[in-house]
Amino acid sequence: MVVPELRSWRAVRPHVVRVTDAVRPRLARAAQIVRPSLARVTAAARPQVARLTQAAGPRLARITKAGPNARSWQYTAGAATAGLALAAGVVTAAGPWDSSGQRTAERDRVAALERTGGADHGRKDDSSPTSGTDTAAGAPRPAPSAPSVLTGLGGAANTVKSAPDALPTGTGVAAVLDRLLADPALGARHTAAVVDVASGKRLYGTGADRALTPASTTKIATAVAALSAMGADHRLTTRAALEADTGELVLVGGGDPTLTARKDAGDWASLHALADSAARELKKRGLTRVTLSYDTTLFAGAEVHPIGVNTNLAPVTALSADEGRTDDSTSGPATRVSDPAADAGRKFAEFLEADGIRTTAPGPSKATTRAQTLASVSSPPLATLVERMLTNSDNDIAEALARQTAVATGGHADFAGGGKAVQAQLQKLGLPLKGAAFKDGSGLDREDRLTADLLTALLVEAGDQDHPELRPVLTGLPVAGFTGTLSARYADGAAGVVRAKTGTLTGVNALAGTVVDQDGRLLAFAVLASGTSDPTAAQTALDKAATALAGCGCR
Repeated sequence: MVVPELRSWRAVRPHVVRVTDAVRPRLARAAQIVRPSLARVTAAARPQVARLTQAAGPRLARITKAGPNARSWQYTAGAATAGLALAAGVVTAAGPWDSSGQRTAERDRVAALERTGGADHGRKDDSSPTSGTDTAAGAPRPAPSAPSVLTGLGGAANTVKSAPDALPTGTGVAAVLDRLLADPALGARHTAAVVDVASGKRLYGTGADRALTPASTTKIATAVAALSAMGADHRLTTRAALEADTGELVLVGGGDPTLTARKDAGDWASLHALADSAARELKKRGLTRVTLSYDTTLFAGAEVHPIGVNTNLAPVTALSADEGRTDDSTSGPATRVSDPAADAGRKFAEFLEADGIRTTAPGPSKATTRAQTLASVSSPPLATLVERMLTNSDNDIAEALARQTAVATGGHADFAGGGKAVQAQLQKLGLPLKGAAFKDGSGLDREDRLTADLLTALLVEAGDQDHPELRPVLTGLPVAGFTGTLSARYADGAAGVVRAKTGTLTGVNALAGTVVDQDGRLLAFAVLASGTSDPTAAQTALDKAATALAGCGCR
């Protein structure tokens, strides 16, 4: 079916870059590389899709013989077998990563626009990694540009070539998707949209303006709102402040959901390091015993999500360590402590005691404006938090970022206020909000409502050269067969080519992301399904649709 262009949410700008500027280079060659690589696109994915490259064939055969239900195969274990074949035949064409950790397409787009800088996007050198500002003064050290990990099949080429001028047609996309989306596994109600990212033209839509429960695809909206409100370089700071008149030491929560109490903190803000620094400062002042308290007043309202106590989300508070997890996990469901702030306070007290500072049992308080900050630790840039949130579908980060958006825009930092702040930011961007409702930041609330139009519009906006701060929304999407919530999917489909955010609740399945089609066009897509009864079958149906988009030129 032919549908009108998606024009209502943004004006047509003459400087909108072509799709080659959005992904490239190698994408002209991608049509030649990916076409033979996308074997077994599924029976629904059009007969003209050829078999996998000869080099990948023998290894892929060993996987696909196991049948479509062989979902236990993991790409981490298969990196030495079919993973390498897929990497050589598919990943080099459209990603996912350079050796610098930056997407191949991402780096190539910068080259196409004749811009400079490495994976740091042109930031200046600075030796202060813990600054809480969003200026160059506190940014991470620049990383040099690096060549791709793998060279594309057929030889290396660094020139930027043009993708075809002709767009996929509405009838061509409909010929591929209509039958796939009629799968009964997608339930009684489903909506979908496909948009060409470079032009903003909608190529396909069925019920695209009808709002349905979006589940975790809500996180795409949360990410766009947070980045637009605070900037990609913004950091969240936790500090230890001393009340000089009372000798009280206050652990002040900055709403950093990635603060960790683990010994090996990696790149995340360390509660242990904060205690070490605070202890040194206390000793300089001759203090070896303090009254300890903690301050969570940055956030407001109920801490427990409306769904109740749940392993998918800790109570939402401005102070927590390791998301209140009681095990060594860093993502996914886990048993949580009932009071994350008190838990973080106790751990902080233990670290201080190990450094020779005795404390009282910590309790809730509020730091005054007279309190002197003795030490602080800051999160990685907001861009990194957004990527972690999207890749792992991290509900704790999502709810914290919704509240942070409210704080940044002067709103009330509770569940309702976070939702209002997200919606207000999207409205400022001129996005299509008809029927949208944001009750939380994570999508766990079944009262949330989004449309396929809005989801694709969010993705197109994130790819707009006028909004570089939104780019982590695209780079954070799980990569099919490789990362996050898509790591165990697409074993016999478009691994490395589809990048998408998943959404799953009981009776709800959704998928929204990007694909590069056979002609090198970058397409944004979204499918929302309600009333599903078999989540595995619904996921399979969604994956077939995304794989089919990647496997066709649709003209």
